[in-house]
Amino acid sequence: MRVGIAVRTGRRRPATWGLVGRTAACGALVAAGLAGCGDGATDLSRNAVRLNVSPGDGGDRLRPDSAIQVAAEKGTVENVTVTHKGQPVEGELSADRTHWKSRWTLDPGTDYSVTATALGRDGRTRTVTSGFSTAKVSKTIDGSLEGPFDKETVGVGIPIVVKFEQNVGDRAAVERAMDVKADKPVQGAWHWFDNQTLVFRTREYWPAHTKVSFQAHLSGVHAGKGLWGARDVKADFRVGDSHITKASATTHMMYVRRNGKLVRTIPVSMGRGGEEKYTTTNGAHLTMEKEDPVIMDSSTTGCGPGCPGYYRETVYAAVRISNSGEYVHSAPWSVGDQGNSNVSHGCVNASPEDARWFYNFSYRGDPVRITGTSRELEPDNGWGFWQLPWDKWVAGSALKQAVSVSPQGSSPVAPDSAPPSTQAGPSQAPPTPSAAPTAQGAARPGH
Repeated sequence: MRVGIAVRTGRRRPATWGLVGRTAACGALVAAGLAGCGDGATDLSRNAVRLNVSPGDGGDRLRPDSAIQVAAEKGTVENVTVTHKGQPVEGELSADRTHWKSRWTLDPGTDYSVTATALGRDGRTRTVTSGFSTAKVSKTIDGSLEGPFDKETVGVGIPIVVKFEQNVGDRAAVERAMDVKADKPVQGAWHWFDNQTLVFRTREYWPAHTKVSFQAHLSGVHAGKGLWGARDVKADFRVGDSHITKASATTHMMYVRRNGKLVRTIPVSMGRGGEEKYTTTNGAHLTMEKEDPVIMDSSTTGCGPGCPGYYRETVYAAVRISNSGEYVHSAPWSVGDQGNSNVSHGCVNASPEDARWFYNFSYRGDPVRITGTSRELEPDNGWGFWQLPWDKWVAGSALKQAVSVSPQGSSPVAPDSAPPSTQAGPSQAPPTPSAAPTAQGAARPGH
C-alpha cells in the first residue's frame, strides 16, 4: 500500500521558454504556431505531468505476485528507484518512457520503498515516494539446482536442471521466473519432464568459454495449489573448452576432441548385449558426475548373491553418462578385449591409464555420443536431453516458446528462429522407444 506519499515539483527551464511577461510569452507561442494563448498558469497546469505509482492502498497484505508500476501522463518517466532490504528491484521502462513495471515477483513479508520522478510537457518534474509491504505466505515450495553448480566450469552440452521438492501446479508462472544471461548469445528453451523437473537446454552446444549467469526468481511466485516460491536460486558458471567424445560399439574405439582437435584415441569395450540391461545405450549422452571409486552391485537390479551373473565390483576413475548405471571407467579385467570385443555389462570399459586420463579431462556436461548399439538412450535417462529434436524440446515448454539469451537476459523468440550461435551440436536425434523407462527408476550398475 501507499503508506506515505511525498510530492515534490520542480521546473526545468527549456532553452526556448522565457517568461518575460504575459505578452512576450503569448508572442512566443504564436510565433511557434501554437494554438491558444490564455492564462499562463492554466497552460502550465494543462501540461503538468500526472505521475501514478501502484500498488495503492494494499496495507501489509499485498500479494507477492503483484507488480509495481509507475505511469506518467502528459510526460515521461525519468527515474524509478525501488528497494527492499537495501537491494534494488529490477524493472523495465516502456519504449515511449511513459510506463515502468517491475520485472519479477516480490518477496513475501517484505517492506518496499518506491521513488519515481517524471518530466512533464511544461518542463517541470514531479517526484513521488511511497512504501508498502507484501503479505506473508504459509505454504512454500523450494527449488534447487542439480546442475550446474555456482562457480563450476562445465562442458558445452551442459543443461540447467532445476528440481522442485513438491509438484508445481502453475508451470507457466514458474517458467516465467527463469532468467539466463550469457556473454555470448545463444538460443535455448525450457522443458518440463514432470511437475518437479524443469530443464534448460541450448539449441546448439554452448560456445566454448562462455560466461553464464542463471537466476530463478522464484521468491513470491504463485506456483499453484496455494504454494508460493520460497527463495531465488542462482548460479554463475563458465563453459570451458569444447570436449566432444564419440565412441563406437562396432569399431570398439573412442575418439576424444578438445576444441575440435583429436587429443586421444582410446580402445574400449562396451555392453556384451544378449539382454537389454547388458546393452550400452545408443545416442547423445552427457557426462554427469565423477566417482572414484564407485561400487557396482547387480543386486540393485534384482540379481543378488547366488543369482547367475551376480557381481559386486569396486570401480575406479568412473565418469557417469546416464542414470541407468553407465560409466566410462577403468576396467583392468577387460584390457585384452578393449579395441576388439564388447564384454561389459553395459559400461564403456577402458584401460586404467586411459580411464584415469578421461576422468581428469572431463567436465560435467561434456557430450559423449555412442553409436552402434540397438538400445536408444531415453531423453529422461540421466541427462539424455540432447536425444530430443529441437521442436519436441520447445514443445515441452509451458509457454511453448524458445528464448534468446544475451548479456541482458532472456527474451522470447519464435520457435523456428535460427540459432544465433554457430557452435556445432546435434541437430537431429534418433527416435526413442515409446515405452522408455524413466530416470526415476532404479539405477542399473554396469561394469
